[in-house]
Amino acid sequence: MGFGYSGLTFGEIVFNTGMVGYTETLTDPSYSGQIITLTYPLVGNYGVPDPTVKMNGLSRFFESDKIQVRGLVVHELSLTASHWNLTMTLDEWLYKEKIQGISGIDTRELTKKLRESGVMMGALAVSDNEIDENDVKNKLKSAPNYNNEKFMNSVSTKQVTKFGNESENVVIIDTGTKNAIIRNIHDIGYNVVKVPWNTSIEEILKHEPKGVVISNGPGDPENCPETISTAKSLIEKNIPTLGICLGAQILAAAGGAQTYKL
Repeated sequence: MGFGYSGLTFGEIVFNTGMVGYTETLTDPSYSGQIITLTYPLVGNYGVPDPTVKMNGLSRFFESDKIQVRGLVVHELSLTASHWNLTMTLDEWLYKEKIQGISGIDTRELTKKLRESGVMMGALAVSDNEIDENDVKNKLKSAPNYNNEKFMNSVSTKQVTKFGNESENVVIIDTGTKNAIIRNIHDIGYNVVKVPWNTSIEEILKHEPKGVVISNGPGDPENCPETISTAKSLIEKNIPTLGICLGAQILAAAGGAQTYKL
């Protein structure tokens, strides 16, 4: 059964094994460009909190300001929800943000196929009318491949943003950072200075950082040559640097390693 917003979407199909936290998962910029399948069998039973609630300049309950995935695949969608903090159901949220979803899928079997064969491109169609499968398959063949897409212009900040009023700074190079990283750095007593993905080493050093974090994010690290160049300079200058997810791959590339998909 289709749910969310009627339409056709394409993306790389991946899986997530979390038992809770679908609101955080769906808003994580690391999943930009992907259709995600959740292995937990019942999804949506606690609804969705208010996306407009902010704390310290960040969305309080989400990892970014919008749903990042292109589609959602679940085994069973809960059409009713109960939670003290909900403002809408999962179906209503996807509809509001024009995202396609499908339920009634054996997501654990699908996950096994993805583990054995590797992630792959897929299509997800939601319609009140009969869907022409051959037409969808033909359109999928000509859809942009995830590996070739460049996501930085859509997931990275366009300007420098500072969070906190502490005495020392940690710089985050934003290649698709999720809000939890900013929250956790701030909680240990540092300002967080979030800069665009292509920020130069000279601009970063102006903030006198105690350390630098290259964030999580989507896509191939080779599509972030400016970030790799900056990471090389961070290594050469012996500045404490942490890479998370995509950031770890960027650090590896800066050190001369090659990355590949499992």
